[in-house]
Amino acid sequence: MHRNAILWFDMPTHDFDRALKFYNEILGEELTVQDYQGQKLGFFPMDENGEVGGDLVPPGKDHVPSKNGQRVYLNCTGKLDEVIERVEKAGGKIVAPKFSIPDADIAIIQDSEGNIVGLCSSK
Repeated sequence: MHRNAILWFDMPTHDFDRALKFYNEILGEELTVQDYQGQKLGFFPMDENGEVGGDLVPPGKDHVPSKNGQRVYLNCTGKLDEVIERVEKAGGKIVAPKFSIPDADIAIIQDSEGNIVGLCSSK
């Protein structure tokens, strides 16, 4: 049975609305915001199968943004250069400019909350 190694991720925020604005701006599409048990969650775009996904979560003792934790790579296939161009304008930083590996182009950014995030475009 083939399964994805990643099923879901929670991206912690210091300021949920600022983080939502940051990702909406750089990705060029709106994250879906829903209320879940009294807190707002911002869902990243998923394919129609919904096999892998993630969300922005509000500040909390169990969710603390960090540049030292796990690194999530967002799918930017077909639009990586556009996304990279929007990062600094949206309040983020480029940590590593675009580079190539055999099957993809990648850039590493720091988001508006301090998380280190990979941007990946498959070849």
